[in-house]
Amino acid sequence: MLSHKIVIVGAGCFGVSTAYHLLKRGFTGVTILDRSSTIPALDAASNDINRIVRSSYSDPFYAKLAREAIAMWKDKEEWGNTYQESGVVVLGSSEKGISYVTESHRNDAGLGASLQWFPNSSSIQAIFPPEARTASFDQQKGYINYDGGWANASQGLSMMISKVTALNGKILPSKCVTTLLRQNGKTIGVECTDGSIYTASLIVLAIGSWTPSSFPILDLGLRCLATGQCIATLQLTDDEMRRYRKCPVVLDFSTGFYIFPPNEQGIVKMATHVPGYTHTIDNISTPRTVTTDPHQGLSIPKSDIQSMRRYLKGVYPDLAGKPFSGTRLCWYNDSIDGDWVIDRYKTDPGLMLATAGSGHAFKFLPVIGRLVADIIQGASDPSVVSKFALERNMSRLDSSRCGTPTELNLGDLCTPEDLTGDV
Repeated sequence: MLSHKIVIVGAGCFGVSTAYHLLKRGFTGVTILDRSSTIPALDAASNDINRIVRSSYSDPFYAKLAREAIAMWKDKEEWGNTYQESGVVVLGSSEKGISYVTESHRNDAGLGASLQWFPNSSSIQAIFPPEARTASFDQQKGYINYDGGWANASQGLSMMISKVTALNGKILPSKCVTTLLRQNGKTIGVECTDGSIYTASLIVLAIGSWTPSSFPILDLGLRCLATGQCIATLQLTDDEMRRYRKCPVVLDFSTGFYIFPPNEQGIVKMATHVPGYTHTIDNISTPRTVTTDPHQGLSIPKSDIQSMRRYLKGVYPDLAGKPFSGTRLCWYNDSIDGDWVIDRYKTDPGLMLATAGSGHAFKFLPVIGRLVADIIQGASDPSVVSKFALERNMSRLDSSRCGTPTELNLGDLCTPEDLTGDV
């Protein structure tokens, strides 16, 4: 089996981590194909300045796996300064949010994480540096997990790509796969827009939010849904950077709002973990990015600019009047229940899906490919196989965010004028 050719479509988090773990196990014929001429792709979800690294999950499976990933992120020989352990403040105010926070705290505590529960709002404020003025956090409940923080996503993904090539894995850019080649009901290869054909014993589709629209023949329905998530950034002055640089990540499970400390360039990123937006073309939600629309592909709806600023005021009021330096609509591939999809496609032994990151996959970059490799080799525990099965019962909703996505209104996208500070 180790000599079988495996073609992975997509050089994002799932794709490169899978290739790495297969190569580490001795597979010799691993090739990654990616649509982009530059890798990582400019609009790849994992190609970003930062991503939260937390073990604070209400699901014990992810909490434990995240602890394993964090232990690996801390290996500076492997990852350099990619991971920054700033701590993660986990908050909630609504019944749903407090429930998620309480369950996460229970799991973190059971796994031996370094935690501090907040008995009142003033104890939340005390976690932050005194020079970084915060809001009152009135009505908020939660804790800080010191064993967490954030990772430079672009750097981490690029380093994993380098690890793949160092193990003699092939990564081919400008290979946009358009057709699955099948024989007797089994996928045996793929064809690209340039006419090139790649055959393999197994094709792994790991193209994230592009999965449903690129391969409508798979008829994935709501099992894989492309959703756009709103991101905004601030550029801090040198003095502001000095005051806020030692702040923790803040994540509010009632609103979905989260915000990072500034990176080395003084950029503060914030976003919302919510159902997001769909962009429907031919009845399938399709990513709308800077590559498909260079003019407005990064714009988010005006209403989200306003809510983002309101949420920001609820954490760092002194920053709420600053102009936003940029925005991005980051596209995820969501499953209904928030669990990933790692499974062969129905009765096709030659086709596998490794996708549906649902907005929380990147932190697992060092280990997520291990799950995929285990399933490829038939070495997974049955509970893991069923958890990530394509045809599983998805009646349960993602507990970290609830609701349904909204169709994107292209007439409501923000302009540069909308980014100016206005509290």
